[in-house]
Amino acid sequence: MSGVIKPIFEDNHLLVAIKPPGVLSQAGEKQLPDMLSLLKADLKIRYQKPGKVFLGLVHRLDLNVGGIMVFARTSKAASRLSHSIRSRAFDKRYLAIVEGHMAVSDWQRVEMAMEKDTQRRVAVSQGDKTGSLRYRVIESKTVQDQWLTLVEIELISGRFHQIRFTLSQLGHPIVNDRKYHAHIKDDDPTLALWAYHLRFPHPTTQSPMVFCVKPDGKWFQSFDSALCELTTGSSLEDMIHD
Repeated sequence: MSGVIKPIFEDNHLLVAIKPPGVLSQAGEKQLPDMLSLLKADLKIRYQKPGKVFLGLVHRLDLNVGGIMVFARTSKAASRLSHSIRSRAFDKRYLAIVEGHMAVSDWQRVEMAMEKDTQRRVAVSQGDKTGSLRYRVIESKTVQDQWLTLVEIELISGRFHQIRFTLSQLGHPIVNDRKYHAHIKDDDPTLALWAYHLRFPHPTTQSPMVFCVKPDGKWFQSFDSALCELTTGSSLEDMIHD
């Protein structure tokens, strides 16, 4: 980590950047670099701003998850982007490598009752707090004598640890996810989970903004051909218009 994170897109209203695993979305109790501070520092230097730099955080990624994040450069943009999230006009998709064999499938919707416990994990809820997502299986193969599966996930609701908990409950925890019962793990804390696609209306023009970035990290290398097809060419065009 160089300490500097550059935007992949920027205008007067928003900024889009890639969060590396191991970087917080915003400063917290852990003494680690965070996206909000790093991007503010970059803006301050590039535009030679003498005072404080405004940058609004509108969504988060877990510490050990990488991928695309969008930030607001004005308070009005922050409000409108937040409204897009609440009204489900903010399409977030992820790719995960999970343990075990899953048959290739079209989109399936899963709803589960879940709530955060005292250990900052998610457990089955006895109330009415329900998380909802869709997933489809892209490819399943043996890697070093163990079955792994590439799964695409679309969030419908935005519950804490929703993807990680749901896949674990389905019997296919994300590789390296110690918190949710992964068996396949190593010394690197990075999860095999990547926020690879964002689509949302621009906060002022309402034009569709679409970003798609191929996952980084060793867990995804065995699925490189499928990932290239998914993130480029006709597959991406189909995804944008589905």
